[in-house]
Amino acid sequence: MPIKIPDDLPATRTLEAEGLVVMRETDAVRQDIRPLRIGLLNLMPNKISTETQLARLLGATPLQIELTLVRMSEHVSRNTAADHLDAFYRPWSDVRAERFDGFIITGAPVEHLPFEEVGYWDELRQIFDWTRSHVHHCLTICWAAQAAVYHFHGIPKHVLPRKAFGVFDHRVLAPASPFLRGFSDECVVPVSRWTEIRREDIPPGRGLDVLLESPETGICLLHDPAQRALHVFNHFEYEAGTLAAEFARDADGVLPANYFPGGDPARPPVNRWRSHAHLLFGNWIDTIYQTAPFDLAEIGAGLTPSRRPS
Repeated sequence: MPIKIPDDLPATRTLEAEGLVVMRETDAVRQDIRPLRIGLLNLMPNKISTETQLARLLGATPLQIELTLVRMSEHVSRNTAADHLDAFYRPWSDVRAERFDGFIITGAPVEHLPFEEVGYWDELRQIFDWTRSHVHHCLTICWAAQAAVYHFHGIPKHVLPRKAFGVFDHRVLAPASPFLRGFSDECVVPVSRWTEIRREDIPPGRGLDVLLESPETGICLLHDPAQRALHVFNHFEYEAGTLAAEFARDADGVLPANYFPGGDPARPPVNRWRSHAHLLFGNWIDTIYQTAPFDLAEIGAGLTPSRRPS
């Protein structure tokens, strides 16, 4: 089935060129079907690239997806044109009364700041609590994953002595997890971060389950059943050239590990994680489909927001 995205979103042309079936809004209104409503709170500076990466993975599943692009209500992005944001994004204040089957929150380039010093931290905390009552299942990525486990569980982030940067081997620790259905015993995942969370900081008795871990870069995937959330600390969604673009941008000579063939940045990198990226997002969507109520109004019924312990 196709993914429903705004008619003129730049990602549309890219995805159609790749053979993905994209349903225009004008066609979707004629479909007598309830698509899965997925919200994307996009905190990344290059919003168009992130939109495309995530829409590609969501649209590859056999279910019809309706993607809603969301931004912070007050924070003004300095890296995305205002007309793009005005045309395709809705502030969270406009969608907070609505309900979603799934909600994705991306990372943001604010790792160097304590969480409380991030300009939109108070609103983000409200959004985390809102997902408890208005979202069936949440998926957080990179910095947002660290922010979520800090908010809900008080788990701190730790600054690394050097950036975890490259493509690293990861071990599947919970092969029976529905989110890892079809995964190999090991897989490679792109990593790009200056901070990490650590196993020893995970509070016992919370039901938090490490699903995927690297001996070099630590926890990658953490299931948080009480919050109905999956926290992804790395970047399954990255395209083959994303780390190369970061390498060129940073211009510090530090090569992403295990990425360029033969360690030669003049050679184009090979995407070795695409199949597992599709598996992860497909499994997430399938789990939502299997467990979400048909009536959106029933999502979160009877639940109260969970807050981080004092």
